[in-house]
Amino acid sequence: MTATQPPKDDIAPLTTEAEDRIRALALRQKRANGLLMRAINFVGSQVDDTLKLLPKGARGQIDMAVRAALERSFDLAARSREGVAGQAIQSDAAHKAMATVSGAIGGFGGLPTALAELPVATTMIFRAVQGVAVQYGEDPTSLQTRKDCLAVFGAGSTDGESIDTAFIGARLGITGAAVHSLLSRVAPRFATVLTQKLAMQAVPIIGAAAGAGTNYAFTQYFVEMAHVHFGLRQMARQNGEDAVLNLFHATLSGARPPARTA
Repeated sequence: MTATQPPKDDIAPLTTEAEDRIRALALRQKRANGLLMRAINFVGSQVDDTLKLLPKGARGQIDMAVRAALERSFDLAARSREGVAGQAIQSDAAHKAMATVSGAIGGFGGLPTALAELPVATTMIFRAVQGVAVQYGEDPTSLQTRKDCLAVFGAGSTDGESIDTAFIGARLGITGAAVHSLLSRVAPRFATVLTQKLAMQAVPIIGAAAGAGTNYAFTQYFVEMAHVHFGLRQMARQNGEDAVLNLFHATLSGARPPARTA
């Protein structure tokens, strides 16, 4: 039994209302993936063209920077919600605004400043994801919730299966080794998403506009994916993970869902 799977006797059958909620979450993921692709193609450039702006060997540098940023955000995001300043920046709109300003500053000086800005942007997105967790009754400062927030970063994909990565956090014990294991799975996927963002920030001045736009769009994307993840977790606690995810994936694929049993 996973952390999201209630005891068998406590599992409630899916009602029509519950099925509608699951289908709505699947539609939300589809829409979010469309947003991600628009962000990647921001300023009208093709991905292949923007990647050519990166110097040779930059991908390895990006991978290391992303892993370090996620590790720092995992710890810093919880503490940054405390105090007067942390309490003032709690809404999705505030996080998007901060990320937009951060991206503009980071892109102004090209790739060096974009890489330097990466931890700030990552922490802003992490905080925004934590804010969504709160809306679904999660404790944003608990280690388990922060692991789930970290797992959401693994949903930077349009393959329709990426939400399963976000459930890895529920299956791992709360240990330092488990966190590192989760990071090893999440960081490469998040790095793939951010590679396009950094490529578009590689040209000074122009990169400021690209950085602002992509930071805003990526924050919005991961907020949407957090709603999907924590919404599914909430339903899985009530209806069981198997029933919830089966209908969710059936809806994503357009297949006929399994018959509902009373």
